[in-house]
Amino acid sequence: MEESPVRPRSLTREAAALRAGVPALAVHVDRLCARIEQVDPLIHAFVPEPGRADRLHAEARALAARHPDPAQAPPLYGVAVGVKDIVHVDGLPTHAGSVLPPGVLAGPQAAVVDRLRAAGALVAGKTVTAEFAGAAPGPTRNPHHPAHTPGGSSSGSAAAVAAGLVPLAIGTQTVGSVVRPAAYCGVVGFRPTHGRIPVTGVIPNAPSLDTLGLFTADLAGAALAAPLLCDDWDTGYRHTGDEDVPVLGVPVGPYLERARPEALRAFRRQLELLATRGLMVRQIDPLPDFAELERQLQTINRFEMAASHAEWFDRFGGLYRPETVAGIRRGRSVGPAAYRAALDARADFRALLAERRRRAGVDLLVAPSATGPAPFGLDSTGSAVMSLPWSCAGLPALSLPAGVTDQGLPLGLQVVGEAGADERLLAQAVVLERVLDAA
Repeated sequence: MEESPVRPRSLTREAAALRAGVPALAVHVDRLCARIEQVDPLIHAFVPEPGRADRLHAEARALAARHPDPAQAPPLYGVAVGVKDIVHVDGLPTHAGSVLPPGVLAGPQAAVVDRLRAAGALVAGKTVTAEFAGAAPGPTRNPHHPAHTPGGSSSGSAAAVAAGLVPLAIGTQTVGSVVRPAAYCGVVGFRPTHGRIPVTGVIPNAPSLDTLGLFTADLAGAALAAPLLCDDWDTGYRHTGDEDVPVLGVPVGPYLERARPEALRAFRRQLELLATRGLMVRQIDPLPDFAELERQLQTINRFEMAASHAEWFDRFGGLYRPETVAGIRRGRSVGPAAYRAALDARADFRALLAERRRRAGVDLLVAPSATGPAPFGLDSTGSAVMSLPWSCAGLPALSLPAGVTDQGLPLGLQVVGEAGADERLLAQAVVLERVLDAA
């Protein structure tokens, strides 16, 4: 029987080992490259890179020269990171999942990569993205079942962490492109509050929605990486025990009904399990007109995507894939008045959601991370609808692994915090992770 490629690696353990000098960086790079060479032909998480090993060895030597004592090195010393291929990295071309000339797409290194490298990380390579982080999928396969999608648009980043190619990967989320692939691939995906990680050096999709996020094997890994990447992180915030157990809110109504029966059954079991472990679960109806909210978000997304691609599309429209062309053309049909009205509706929704959460006394919202397990086939990356309201509101959210289906496909539990309270979200979600892991 062929060995499963699923082998996620703990970021915290790997970072500690490298700072202890075990293994040495040269050995670490050899193992990293061997793992990518062995597994990536099966799942296609990384953009092909001739000379990857030579580049990484050269970068590792330079890193070791800067930090001769690993124990005194930065926290991600030697850690290999995958970076979504809409994020500029010095020394690597940006293709954005497209066939546009890379020189056209080139730009200065992204601030998030500056922060990764300042923390001692090695960029293992660019991870596959749907074209321009949109709807046209790349070649990446789900490590759990290669005939199924890994989700998207951060397809390669989620798959690379699930397969143990890297313990940390960077993705982006406009609507559901971190939370959904994390759920499909059975890893943790963290999407901070909109704007918490600077998006300079990232090819935009819809700037008022685009948010950088990350993938790790567990919450401990996300908690290690987030303070290094997010602005103004409060490192003093810690989960303090029973007095900090969160009150959970379940958003009932048309939103939850978008999940498929299989996902809803699993979600109900998860809620029952959490309740038996002493967590309070309350129902909340924060989405009175979900269909209208969906329409307004699509208006914003399409208008901003068309604006982001205006110059490139006029010059290279024939090189774009049909799914991307359709989205841009729909965006060009949206007038400024309709766009402004959608922005106003979004602001009203954010205020309404915050008020209803406050009245209900809810700390965290919980919902399925996706409408179900990863769909069969690679022609679609699945539906982002379960992330739509929280992305519209710019809220921090994460997906926790939450068991598997009878077919062995992962499921995820989505946990949503309050705007700007990313530290509290990660700390309080530890309670939920422990319950789910013990199940």
